[in-house]
Amino acid sequence: MRVLVVEDDARITSFLDKGLTAEGHSVTTAATAAEADAALTAYGDRLDLLLLDLGLPGGDGEDILRRLRRRGSKLPVIVLTARAEVSDRVRGLDAGANDYVVKPFAFEELLARMRAVRRTADNPANHELVVGDLRLDTLTKVAWRDGRRIDLAPREWALLELFMSHPTWVFTRAHILSRVWQYDTDPGSNVVDVYVGYLRKKLNRPGLEPMIHTVRGAGYRLIRP
Repeated sequence: MRVLVVEDDARITSFLDKGLTAEGHSVTTAATAAEADAALTAYGDRLDLLLLDLGLPGGDGEDILRRLRRRGSKLPVIVLTARAEVSDRVRGLDAGANDYVVKPFAFEELLARMRAVRRTADNPANHELVVGDLRLDTLTKVAWRDGRRIDLAPREWALLELFMSHPTWVFTRAHILSRVWQYDTDPGSNVVDVYVGYLRKKLNRPGLEPMIHTVRGAGYRLIRP
């Protein structure tokens, strides 16, 4: 595997570099947030895995992870950090990490976790929809935008799943009623408009482009930012 190690502790970097190289992996290292961003820009498409520390000079690894996912990258990421609180783990995973390993760690376990993450990446499950910086897990019914978790009510995730399954398609109110509410005829209510409004409020975060657009006289569609 081609692995990028982002770690500011020279001893840990050397340990990982030597150990991973001995296992047959190609290793690139970065010690600061700026070096990490530069390496991801230069080698992003050729990398197989990112090992990412969170506490870095010049920035936080969590911000690097969020920027990576915002660009739509599916590069597998394992966080390596001393932050051991449950809230830290939840935040890291919600930001887009594939796994979270707390220091100190056993090298053999790290290798096993790397293999597991790569197996998942090589055989992606079909239960995740991704459109730009928006992800929806169709099993857990939880969405993330820009690395931030969005909890959805049943009708909201059904509506979002419909939109994300066919981005840019224009869906009429009648079609939405049929697919999400299983109504064969329009009951004469504004239920679609109400739930589209709910969904917009959850997706349209400050500083992010709107994703659900109204097509005058036709219906609604979701557009990649």
